[in-house]
Amino acid sequence: MRHEHSLDKQRGIVLLEGMIAILIFSFGILGIVGLQAASIRHTTDAKYRVDASFLANQSIGMIWADRTNLASHVVTNEVISSLPNGKRTITVAGTQVTVTITWQVPGESVVRSYSTIAQING
Repeated sequence: MRHEHSLDKQRGIVLLEGMIAILIFSFGILGIVGLQAASIRHTTDAKYRVDASFLANQSIGMIWADRTNLASHVVTNEVISSLPNGKRTITVAGTQVTVTITWQVPGESVVRSYSTIAQING
C-alpha cells in the first residue's frame, strides 16, 4: 500500500515537467524570431545606405561628364523612386558640388541621409 500512496503523490508531475519544457522552448523560439526580425531590419537599412551612396556617386559621375554646365545640375528634393520617400538635392558652390540623398523607411519617423562633396575642376 505504501508504494501506491507515493505514486499518487507523483501523478501529474510528468505533465507539469512537459508544460515547463514547452514554456522554456517557446521563450527560445520567441528570442530567435526577435533576432531574425532585427537582422532583417538591419539588412534593409544597410541596403538603403548602399543604394544612397551609389546614387550620389552616380550623380557626381554625371556632373563630371558635363562639368562645363555645373549650374544645370542643381536640383532640390528631386524624387528618387528606388528609395522609400527618397529625394536628391544637388547644390553647387563654385566648383564644389554637394549631393545629398535622403530617405525615410516606412513606419519610422527618422529621415536618413547620405551626402558627398566633390570638387569639379576643369
